Amino acid sequence: MKLLVSVGLFLITVSSAQKPHPCRAPPLMTGSLTVSAGEGKDWVVAKYSYDAFGQRIHLREFGQVQNKSFYLNMLFLYREAVVYTIDFKNQTCTMQPLESSFHPTAIPQNASFMTQLLRYAERLCRWRSLCPIHRTTPGNPEFLEELLLALKSKYIASVTEFGCLPVSTLYYTEQTGWVTTTYFNTVKGIENPEQFIPPPFCEGVKMQEEPMDFFSAFL
Repeated sequence: MKLLVSVGLFLITVSSAQKPHPCRAPPLMTGSLTVSAGEGKDWVVAKYSYDAFGQRIHLREFGQVQNKSFYLNMLFLYREAVVYTIDFKNQTCTMQPLESSFHPTAIPQNASFMTQLLRYAERLCRWRSLCPIHRTTPGNPEFLEELLLALKSKYIASVTEFGCLPVSTLYYTEQTGWVTTTYFNTVKGIENPEQFIPPPFCEGVKMQEEPMDFFSAFL
């Protein structure tokens, strides 16, 4: 049974002259990501396409969970409240009820700005959500340990200062443990809108009874 992992793209916009403020992600994005959990024993590599206008998400992922390899091609259509699991090699398709509502990708208004970082000459911003305020400074070796212990079921997200593009997230729940997500090759826009249309062999497929949500697609 797959663990539930949140890998939402928590993004912000930043002005150099003022404190960063939460905002929504670009409405159209494509890119890749890696997810690691279970001290690296469970992992996923995925390509994603995100369409906030049409409330659609397309995932193509492969990975290993509980020592078992898998490959999934999944299409989430929130307006239709359905999710397709597509196998192009065998020309098969399953359809399940999508029980969660579409929430535009964004940094929550109650998130707290933590710090700015530099990586490869690019300024990054890091946020935490619903976390206690920490008195330990980043230079203190205990900073990260105290921060992670305080997170519990919350998250930290790092994003680029300009472009509102995700860099990484750190997430913890009792069910999943620590989960690290790293984003790369993220760009604004959708090159192929047809990827959000189910293939012809999905026509006439009966709806299964077991519902699914977006988080079930990972680990």
